[in-house]
Amino acid sequence: MKNDHAYHAPVLLHEALEGLQIQSAGTYVDATFGGGGHSRAILGRLGPQGRLFGWDQDPDAAEQVPADPRFCLIPENFRHLQRFLRLHAALPVQGILADLGVSSHQLDTAARGFSTRFDAALDMRMDTRTGVTAAQWLEQVSEEMLVQAFSRYGEVRNSKRLAAAVVLARRDAPLRTTGDLVRLADTLVVGQRNKYLAQVFQAIRMAVNDELGALEEFLVQAEQCLAPGGRLVVITYHSLEDRPVKQFLLHGRFDREPEKDFYGNPIRGMVPVGRKPITASDEELRANPRSRSAKMRIAERLAAPEKKD
Repeated sequence: MKNDHAYHAPVLLHEALEGLQIQSAGTYVDATFGGGGHSRAILGRLGPQGRLFGWDQDPDAAEQVPADPRFCLIPENFRHLQRFLRLHAALPVQGILADLGVSSHQLDTAARGFSTRFDAALDMRMDTRTGVTAAQWLEQVSEEMLVQAFSRYGEVRNSKRLAAAVVLARRDAPLRTTGDLVRLADTLVVGQRNKYLAQVFQAIRMAVNDELGALEEFLVQAEQCLAPGGRLVVITYHSLEDRPVKQFLLHGRFDREPEKDFYGNPIRGMVPVGRKPITASDEELRANPRSRSAKMRIAERLAAPEKKD
């Protein structure tokens, strides 16, 4: 296994382990395996009978797999959580961890097209084996869909002007590289340049990978996969991720109105642990600047209500 810190330094590691309340013989899921930092720490707390399943759709993650018979890597999107746990006869599980967003490795690998720092092919796929690239997406989608993506996923203030500029530019030549996209966006910058470019790249990345759709599917399945008393730990890095996580952990739904029983009481499968999200310590902030925006939320699976005769 390669150095996970070179791939991606695990954020809120100690807090995540405490939040999971790991049982030595339990079965656990690292839904965003990445460089294996969180997984290796979980394995360190498991006994011989414990099991850990790691999910990662990025083919590069396979190079980080630990040589440990208790670990199994599922090379798929975590939106397929329940299907593969059932396939491996691993239901229910005692804990699930998800560290969302793009990894340091993906940002630092020029060919992946995630970063504004390099002039490379405009790819941005988390799973390079399937789907359309960012270049193909920008070429194919309508102006209306561009506006929606820039506004919703990037919170770009001039999303209409940017979408119109993309449509106009692609009539002459496709946007094939990150450099092409940066040069176009540079003509429309609102506010601080680096922040604006980051918002534009984030919007395209989230649209190409359907990140919010996958996240919602994952959260629903995570609740169903947990044993009573099992823990779900989710680390987010911006409000677009944090809002649906917070809403689902509080109400079991993604809209504002929770489902209620006959007596008007909210129907909940999980209950949040703690009133506020956990953030990085000063020490971690100094050691790992990426942890600055991290928020960790924890929920515990409730026992199913007893059926009355």
